[in-house]
Amino acid sequence: MRFNPKARLDTGNISDAGRGGRRGGGTGGGMGGGGMRIPIPTGGKAGGGMAGLLIVIVLVVVSQCTGIDLTGGGVPTGSGALDTSQMVVSDSGRYDNCKTGEDANNDEDCARVAVENSLRDFWETALPEQDGTAFHPATLETFTGAVDTQCGQATSQVGPFYCPVDERIYLDTGFFADVLQKQLGGPAGAFVEPYVIGHEYGHHIQNLRGTMSQVKTQQGAHSDAVKLELQADCFAGMWAKNATQTQDEGGQQLIESLSEQDIKQAIAAAESVGDDRIQEKTQGQVTEETWTHGSAQSRVNWFMTGYQQGTLEACDTFAPGAV
Repeated sequence: MRFNPKARLDTGNISDAGRGGRRGGGTGGGMGGGGMRIPIPTGGKAGGGMAGLLIVIVLVVVSQCTGIDLTGGGVPTGSGALDTSQMVVSDSGRYDNCKTGEDANNDEDCARVAVENSLRDFWETALPEQDGTAFHPATLETFTGAVDTQCGQATSQVGPFYCPVDERIYLDTGFFADVLQKQLGGPAGAFVEPYVIGHEYGHHIQNLRGTMSQVKTQQGAHSDAVKLELQADCFAGMWAKNATQTQDEGGQQLIESLSEQDIKQAIAAAESVGDDRIQEKTQGQVTEETWTHGSAQSRVNWFMTGYQQGTLEACDTFAPGAV
């Protein structure tokens, strides 16, 4: 993956909370309040107090917990609307020096900024054109160790996740080396993180479309939870297909090239976080009835569906018989 050295980077939608990141304001009642994440094996508690070898996704319609209405596209409404006026967001300044595509080519932090810029540009056009849904961007926040969110507290063991209440993607950048590679045997490579961020941005698109309200069944190979996750993989593939067409605010191409090796890295990452692969590593057997994200092969298949076909229609994992 190579960025255009002439492109200008916009850091307006990315911040870093530093170590043990904290923000003011109330929380959304724990990670069960809609946080979407990769299941990570852990020997102790993580996130909102959940324990066990797998972080199991628990999808609860946020309106049941907080009064936030996600069914109309993720915009808080009614008396329970999220009040952001009292939220105190600390920023470590980690991304202050990210100015150009050349910075992105030389610094992994700046590369993260460029990926966020590219995802935002792609979905700003694709979502209203293909679905008629108005777009507004998610915010990407990195942290170290732990972070407080409007969906509850999370640690790095939870893995990258999207909180629909504050519309933020949270990412401990140490996750890739410490958890994905060391614990899950996942790949190293420059495009692994962009794939994961693309997947989490896919959850934001689902939030805007109201798809999260369709999730009723939470476990099993054909559950709604799995359909939601596979669709996010497909959305990541959609972006990858169009990444070299995305532009900065001045019309400069953001990403000059995306290689076959980059796509292979995305496929390897998708395989490593398949429910069957994780269960084989953590419990020595596969139990499909507890799946929350889908098998390794299905995750690859849906990423490639998005990459090859590039449309929301092709990514309809909720269609009868699709999953």
